[in-house]
Amino acid sequence: MNPNPLTDLEEVQLLDTTLRDGEQMPGVSLTPADKLDVARELDAAGVHVIEAGSACTSEGEREGIRRVAREGLDATVTSFARGVRSDIDRALDCDVDGVNLVVPASDKHVETKVGSSREEVVDTTVELVEYAKEHDLWVEVLGEDGSRADLDYLERLMGAGLDAGADRVCYCDTVGAAGPERTAEVASRLADLGPTSLHTHDDLGFGLANVHAGLKAGADTVHGTVLGVGERAGNVAIEEVAIALDRCYDVETVAVERLYRLCRRVSEVTGVAIPPNKAVCGANAFAHESGIHTDGTLKDGTMYEPYPPETVGRERRLVLGKHAGRAGVAAALADHGVDVDDDELGEVVARVKELGDRGKRVTDADLLAITEDVQGRERDRHVELIDLSATSGGNLPTASVRLRVGDEERVASGTGSGPVDAGLEAVRAALADETGGVDAVSFELDSYHVDAITGGTDAVVTVAVDLSRGDRSVSVSASDADITRASVVAMVDALDRLSELGDDGDEGNADGASTSTPVGSADD
Repeated sequence: MNPNPLTDLEEVQLLDTTLRDGEQMPGVSLTPADKLDVARELDAAGVHVIEAGSACTSEGEREGIRRVAREGLDATVTSFARGVRSDIDRALDCDVDGVNLVVPASDKHVETKVGSSREEVVDTTVELVEYAKEHDLWVEVLGEDGSRADLDYLERLMGAGLDAGADRVCYCDTVGAAGPERTAEVASRLADLGPTSLHTHDDLGFGLANVHAGLKAGADTVHGTVLGVGERAGNVAIEEVAIALDRCYDVETVAVERLYRLCRRVSEVTGVAIPPNKAVCGANAFAHESGIHTDGTLKDGTMYEPYPPETVGRERRLVLGKHAGRAGVAAALADHGVDVDDDELGEVVARVKELGDRGKRVTDADLLAITEDVQGRERDRHVELIDLSATSGGNLPTASVRLRVGDEERVASGTGSGPVDAGLEAVRAALADETGGVDAVSFELDSYHVDAITGGTDAVVTVAVDLSRGDRSVSVSASDADITRASVVAMVDALDRLSELGDDGDEGNADGASTSTPVGSADD
C-alpha cells in the first residue's frame, strides 16, 4: 500500500516532554535516577529532543536535569524556562543544550495571568532569546495558549522570536481546546515564518488529529509524552504519533521497535498503569479471544491486526474465554507443549467456555489444569509452597517461605515495602542457588492485580499475576481471605508452570501466533 501524503518531510522530529510536562500529572514525581533512566530509553529509541524538566522548580529537579544533560546522550537536552532571565540562568547551571522558552500568547495569559501587555511580551521575548543565544543555547519559543491567541499577534510574537535568533517556534494548544481546522490554520501561518513545532493536549480527544493537521500544514516537530502522561487529559502520546506516521505515511520518527519497552519503563517509574486497550502498548493491543478472530489470525497474522506486533517490540497473544474456539485452544495447548486428540480438545474447549460464562478469567494455569483433568493426568510439581508466614507490624514487613523445589526443600525470608512485597522477595531468595545466582525457575513479575470477590472485612480476594522468564510468560490466579497468601500461592503456582515450559520453547506456530507475551524479561 502506498503511503498517504501528509508532509514533504522524510523525517519528523520528536520532542519528548515526559520528564517535564508528563511529570505535571497529579501523583507523578520522578527522582533524578528515574529521569536519567527514562532519558536513556528515550535516547536509545532515537528521540531527537528531551525536555528534562523545569530548572526553576527546585534543587532536586535541577539535579535530575544535570544528570540527564551530563550523560552524553545523542538527543538535545533542554529545560523548560518561563519568560524570566533567572530561569535561563538556572537552565545554564544545569548544563543543558537548550531551553524551551514559554511566553504568554493569548490575551487571557498576557493580561490576566502575568498582568502585562502585548508590546511588553514581545520586547521581553526578544531580550530573552538574545540572552539565551549569547550563551550558546538552542532556543525554542512557545506561545502559551497559542490556539486561543489572536493569530495576527501570535504571528508577530513568534516572528520576533525568530528574528532575535530563536531556532524554532511552537504552536501550543495548552488546554487542548482546538480542533484540527484551527490547528492547521495556526500552524500554517507559523510554518511560513520558520521551523515550527506542535504541542497538543488531548482534552477534546483531538491530540493526535491535531498533530496530523499541523504536520500537513507545514510543522516539522511534535512535542509529546510517553503514554500521553500529563496534566488533565494528558499530552499526545509519542508512541501513537510514531507508529501512525510510520504505518500510514511512511514518515520516520524514532526506532518503533523500542516503543513497547519505552512505554513499560515509563509506566514503572511513574506508577501510571497502561490501559489494556491502549494502542501500541496495551495488554489487548495484540490479544485475540474471539474464535473467528483467533482462527483467522492463526491462518494469517495480518487478518485482524493493522501491523505485526513485532513492529513495536510485542508478540501476539491468544486469550482464552467464553469466545474461544477450537483453533485458539489448540494453539494455546501446543504452545505449552501439550498434545490432545479431537475429543479431548472438544471437552477442553467446553470447559474453557464454561469458565468464561461464569465471568472468570481463564489463565494459563486454568487451561493446563483443565487439560490434565480431561486427560486424567496428575502433574508432577517442580515448585510448591509448603509454608508461609508474614508480619507487617513495625517498620519492616517480613515474610518467610518454605518451598519444595524439585526434590529439596528450601527456606528463606525477605523484607519489602509490605507483606506481599516481602513474600515475593522471600520466594526469590528461596530460588537463589548457593553461588548467589538464580536457578531454572528465575522470573520477572510483569503484572499483579487484586480483586475482592466478596464483601465485608473478611472478604476473599483473587490475586492474578503474570510472570515471565526469557520469552515465555504465564498467567495464574489464586483466591484466599489473606491477600499475602493468595499472592504468594499465585506466584509459586505460576513459577511451577514456568518450570514446565523450559528456558525458551517455541516462538509460537508457523504463522507467528503466540499464547504469551514476554513483558519484563531479563533482557529488558
